[in-house]
Amino acid sequence: MFVCSCFGITEQQVKQHAADGACTPRQIASACKAGTDCGGCVRRIQALLGRGACPRREQIAERPPVLVTAAEAPVRRLGDAA
Repeated sequence: MFVCSCFGITEQQVKQHAADGACTPRQIASACKAGTDCGGCVRRIQALLGRGACPRREQIAERPPVLVTAAEAPVRRLGDAA
């Protein structure tokens, strides 16, 4: 069944993108454009994503926080290589 008729995106495609790590409608949109035209499918995408576990969120939660104080941060000047 089509979720996004503007771009011909099916439920199966949305579920596959979710399985590949897309956890939000915005990430689904980045993956396949669904929800970027008329927006009528965004609520359906939200429903398909549900409130289940998100692999990316779990991976982020497992990482230690990366905090740097201003004193520790490298100083960059215009013209310096990034």
